[in-house]
Amino acid sequence: MDIQQKTMDEYPTRKDSTPALLYRRHPVVWGSGEGGPFAADEIASYGENGYVQTEALLSADEVESYSAELRRLSEDPELKRDERVVVESSSDEVRSVFEVHKVSKLFADLVSDPRVVGRARQILGGDVYVHQSRVNYKPGFGGGDFWWHSDFETWHAEDGMPAPRAASVSIALTDNYAHNGALMIMPGSHKTFVSCVGETPEDHHRSSLKSQEFGVPDKHSLAVLADMYGIDVLTGPAGGATFFDSNCMHGSGGNITPFPRSNIFIVFCSVENTCTEPFAAPKPRPEFLGARDFTPVK
Repeated sequence: MDIQQKTMDEYPTRKDSTPALLYRRHPVVWGSGEGGPFAADEIASYGENGYVQTEALLSADEVESYSAELRRLSEDPELKRDERVVVESSSDEVRSVFEVHKVSKLFADLVSDPRVVGRARQILGGDVYVHQSRVNYKPGFGGGDFWWHSDFETWHAEDGMPAPRAASVSIALTDNYAHNGALMIMPGSHKTFVSCVGETPEDHHRSSLKSQEFGVPDKHSLAVLADMYGIDVLTGPAGGATFFDSNCMHGSGGNITPFPRSNIFIVFCSVENTCTEPFAAPKPRPEFLGARDFTPVK
């Protein structure tokens, strides 16, 4: 008889009435970290801080090409009715377009670009698949904030990702200033898993894409992490990229300046870390949020 056992939950969350800070049980850099575009010191920095920035990943011409595609997607009335498109809670402006590598061939080609996927393979120690992709818009004079969170907490609880063997890349299509909603990361926080409180409701993703209430770290845990690790504000010119660990505590403020902020966001996960049943949700989220196609990126 073939009996399938449920994967052991090494990162329990949303199961207790009290939050907890847990030690990370898995590596950050898998394998040797060699044989890819990252230099040895960049890989070491990623392992220590949970992120590394790469200047000028894209050329100026490439930035303009992707920005034009971004504008095209945001102005497509048919796409705007698609559930993969999220609009600002305070307006009708597009906030994110998910599964963008399936919506646009231009972005599909970027996913398989060696400059991008090569770095993900180097971090994760082998073949990877796309767990999620999206483009984010943060317009001037009103782009909303993204509250502090660990992506892995959600991907574990609601998608069934067993371990934090996943890496994200955020590629800037606009200049990132400290004052226009730049990404903030607590360097080193990827070594601590914040177990959150509150049982995941049915179809939580419908509300969480605009304003998340469950899987949100408590203020005391955030204060402890900020005191331990500090906060880095990640600025830089258009065309640069930030690769960061799935368990980094990160967020961004709103944008009340005239300067918009847009980026391409791709999540790569190891093919040895494919999702199972959710660890703390009634059912998996839709595939455009947490892929069930584990085909390696070629």
